[in-house]
Amino acid sequence: MNKESAAVTHEPLVHTGHFSFSSLFATTEYGAHAVRHDAERWLTDRLPLAVPGGGADADAASLLIAELTANAALHGRARGRDARLDLVLGAASLLIEVTDARGDRLPGRSAVTAGRGLLLVESLADSWGTRPYRPSGKTVWATLTL
Repeated sequence: MNKESAAVTHEPLVHTGHFSFSSLFATTEYGAHAVRHDAERWLTDRLPLAVPGGGADADAASLLIAELTANAALHGRARGRDARLDLVLGAASLLIEVTDARGDRLPGRSAVTAGRGLLLVESLADSWGTRPYRPSGKTVWATLTL
């Protein structure tokens, strides 16, 4: 992913009733930290619109975003390539997707027991998984029912 190919969106998707957020971030500790805080602010503004009283949902979403962006910064780093965080907030769910340039490093169910990070994702998300991002990256996604 190159910086030229991404757009930051903060508007509702009128035809779907969903809100979306998309932002590139450097695959560094600071990059993951900064995009997480941008996403948290975005969610704070929109989550009450989608789910009144969704405080616990915001906490779970924040933890999922933090873990997935940190994993991309740690395990998805490729020289000269950024990662991307995408959120889609609907009336009943939040989809979190983090895309990085390292398609050769796919986390799987066996990685859940190897460290605490994916164990956290496994316990908080209603579902999660990975898919290839062509030509050489991957997307790790998680859904959270609100």
